[in-house]
Amino acid sequence: MVRAKTTLTFYGGVNEIGGNKILLQDRDTKIFFDFGMSFALKRQYYSPPFLSPKSEESLKELGILPKIEGVYKDAKSPQVNAFFISHGHMDHSAYLSFIKREIPVYCGETTKIILKAFGEVRRADLEFNIKEIDFKPFRTGKKIKVDNVEVEPVHVDHSIPGAYGFIIHTSKGAIVYTGDFRAHGAKPEMTMDFIEKAKTAKPVAVITEATNMTGASVSSEKEVERKLNDIVRQSDGIVLANFASTDIDRINSFYRIAKKNGRCLAVSLKQAYLLEALREDKGLKIPDLNDEGMLIFRKSKKTRSKWETQMMEKYQDKVKDAFEVSKQQCKIILALSFYDLEELVAIKPDPGSCYILSASEPFNEEMEIDFERLVNWLSHYGLPQYHVHVSGHIMPLQLKSFLKEINASKIFPVHTENAELFAKFVGNLKSEVVLAEKEKEYEI
Repeated sequence: MVRAKTTLTFYGGVNEIGGNKILLQDRDTKIFFDFGMSFALKRQYYSPPFLSPKSEESLKELGILPKIEGVYKDAKSPQVNAFFISHGHMDHSAYLSFIKREIPVYCGETTKIILKAFGEVRRADLEFNIKEIDFKPFRTGKKIKVDNVEVEPVHVDHSIPGAYGFIIHTSKGAIVYTGDFRAHGAKPEMTMDFIEKAKTAKPVAVITEATNMTGASVSSEKEVERKLNDIVRQSDGIVLANFASTDIDRINSFYRIAKKNGRCLAVSLKQAYLLEALREDKGLKIPDLNDEGMLIFRKSKKTRSKWETQMMEKYQDKVKDAFEVSKQQCKIILALSFYDLEELVAIKPDPGSCYILSASEPFNEEMEIDFERLVNWLSHYGLPQYHVHVSGHIMPLQLKSFLKEINASKIFPVHTENAELFAKFVGNLKSEVVLAEKEKEYEI
């Protein structure tokens, strides 16, 4: 008689920030927790748009997409029971693109909205295609039974709405997966809910993110908003802001600061589309595009997607191009990504303008910044650069305190480039730290 086993196998998120792909097997039940793109690994081989992967086989050949039986579209039958996605950042969700559509994907209701909106605004992409995925949304309080495993999602605070950690009840006891989380953001009480439930579960193992082991910058959303307000208050030209389109905390802070300083916040068409989609979630507080403090920035381009045309028609009084923005620079905070810098040629920033980078984690392509070229653009137009941001990830001392409270038998650090540093840092805890190797099976 074969003894029933509970195992963890890490196909991503090992010695890297992001790319999480964690397989839990309990008896005959197989569940993946997150299935994200590895930006670090992809950068070793590709430089989009001119050198981009053309096929699933290319990604498998280079080890960017792991070779796993019964998971992908070409599988004769699925050999995985379910996927659970912690949140909507691409480094946790993008490679759902490749999975067999018969396998259900569980995620928060807000994550489903975000991923579907991204699916509509992005060009057809090998590495992000969620058509026909069987999404099964949840909220905190719902317990999901997958064969003999019960998964309990609990909300956490992160730099994207709708983020969750998981308490996974297996035949060998509870396993906790933190996903990405923090305790210094706008809603620390959500993270504390998760920690309390994790502690109560008396887990045998914790899989934790450990992103901020070097260069941790202690700050808070309130402090960031205060600093942003000081910058905007002193600027007598246009304020350019680069932040993630999914960072609702940052959108809200820039929106409030714009109104406080007699300005409007001009977001991109993509950001506007996402904001409109997220209004479906009544639990979120987000700016109304019809508000007098909101504008929509239309980039100069010859062709428009259907969704762009629809947004421009629906909010035609709100849509402004670079020439219109140029005429009222001291009245606008303009969301401008790295890939929109060409618009500065038409805007011609006035003296006294500035650029604020309010992001740090490269969790999707829009946050991939070539700093040398950015500095060249800003120097050309006399734009000083400010970096004002708060991390979406837990700080080291808080993380150690939480892990001590949870008191699991084993700790598996993921989503970090400094796992060995982490192991030494928490070395006086009672828990055993396991430094996982990629694709190696670990019995619980």
